[in-house]
Amino acid sequence: MALALTALLFVASLAGLIGAGPAPALALNDAQAEVVEVWRLVNQSYVDPARLEAVQWRRLRQKTLEKPIESSEQAYVAIEAMLAPIGDPYTRLLRPADYGALRSNTRGTVSGVGLQLALRGEGPGERRRIVVIAPLDGSPAAEAGIASGTEVLSIDGRSAIAMGLEATAARLRGEPGSEVLVSLREAGSPADREVRLKRRQVDLQPVRHRRLLEGKRHLGYLRITQFSEAVPQLVREAIEDLNGGDGGPAVEGLILDLRNNSGGLVSAGVAVADELLDGGEIVETEERGGISSLQQANPGRIFSGPMLTLVNGGTASASEILAGALQDGGRSPLAGSRTFGKGLIQTLLSLGDGSGLAVTVARYLTPAGHDIQNLGIAPDQPLDPPEPLDPGGDGDAWLSQASRMLVARLEGRNPGGSGPESRADRTAAG
Repeated sequence: MALALTALLFVASLAGLIGAGPAPALALNDAQAEVVEVWRLVNQSYVDPARLEAVQWRRLRQKTLEKPIESSEQAYVAIEAMLAPIGDPYTRLLRPADYGALRSNTRGTVSGVGLQLALRGEGPGERRRIVVIAPLDGSPAAEAGIASGTEVLSIDGRSAIAMGLEATAARLRGEPGSEVLVSLREAGSPADREVRLKRRQVDLQPVRHRRLLEGKRHLGYLRITQFSEAVPQLVREAIEDLNGGDGGPAVEGLILDLRNNSGGLVSAGVAVADELLDGGEIVETEERGGISSLQQANPGRIFSGPMLTLVNGGTASASEILAGALQDGGRSPLAGSRTFGKGLIQTLLSLGDGSGLAVTVARYLTPAGHDIQNLGIAPDQPLDPPEPLDPGGDGDAWLSQASRMLVARLEGRNPGGSGPESRADRTAAG
């Protein structure tokens, strides 16, 4: 899914962003007007104006409008070509089907194979590739054992990198019962493999919880698979249950599982951090022109016992904001493997014809000031491979290790624990 890629802040109206500009010398048809609208939105809101200047953004508009643009398809092609020189895979046009699918993802439903994808290799000399951030729990992709970091080579024989990120994700979606042939290259493997997946409706179930008994200790397990609109309320309800609202004993400690959580709505991730932190900083955002703002947690929290948070290479974007806030604030150590490293924030804008535009409007830093873009966050306690393919399921060795580690903290043994200062050192070293 393309959702894995974006941490999205929905904007209700374009009116305040488009602004007033000089009237064009010649009247524009609807298709040309959409191109100009996209140009203006990017020009006024993109996080790095110097980058726009470097690619001669004003000249790109002029050159784009010199070509015939009379239909929606021609407008889409022109917009994609105009955005390409920016070199930001997250600032992109979303054609109507992609825009609708992305919005439905934030509401918790998807029809497809359940792969969350990202574009890698944007640096000088790097090979561009489309990789799996994570498979959705219970999806055809998860059942096929497709792991985080796997490169997607082709879909039904068509090159993924030639199609691009959005088109690749779109070809993976489709009617339930239809099939798609996916060619993959697993991380570290010299051999490619093909897998035929049958699409189906996937219930994202973004929040799941249950009780764990480790020795005589009652622990809570809370898994968040993505940040959609309903997640903050679902987390509150889950914690209420684990605090004894379901009739059981209140849990003594909490394991928060963010493995394979590719992000979603930044506002939802921040809201969950606010519920788990008792004051303190959540995230610092750097917006256009270097303007910084700091989001603070409110006093009080819904769970006061010790925590441990599981992360991996599929932990990205909004889930990295939450993980970074918990780690830097000393609220919860992280265990697992280094996170994905998506430190950019997009806003999603409707263009009025069913299509949409995602624009990178900010980059974020953890409370300790770490920029995790392409670097990720290092865990306090790395866990041994192989990484479990079914997080939270039967035989999840990492969850078993996390349970023992949390009990050790409850009993004052705190293996591998560290204060905020040493945690910051290890993150910066990455």
